[in-house]
Amino acid sequence: MSQDKTQRAQEVQAKYSDMLMSKPHVQGVGVGLATKGGQFTDEVAIVVMVDEKVPLDQLAPEDRLPDELEGIPIDVQVMGTFWAQ
Repeated sequence: MSQDKTQRAQEVQAKYSDMLMSKPHVQGVGVGLATKGGQFTDEVAIVVMVDEKVPLDQLAPEDRLPDELEGIPIDVQVMGTFWAQ
């Protein structure tokens, strides 16, 4: 990962983390490599971890995640549910 792209993505992620975490099914937010077809790419993205992917037509417009924030792509990845023991 490019240090400049990673740093910029971290800045944008920090700015929008609360908004992203407020969306249904979101379990976490971080910065990492985007995936396509289950394979990692070399594209730095804001990774939004969800418990399940829901079809867009089943989400209210205000509950949908953006495709990008300030030019940084959003990559939604299914991670299941997190809990502490």
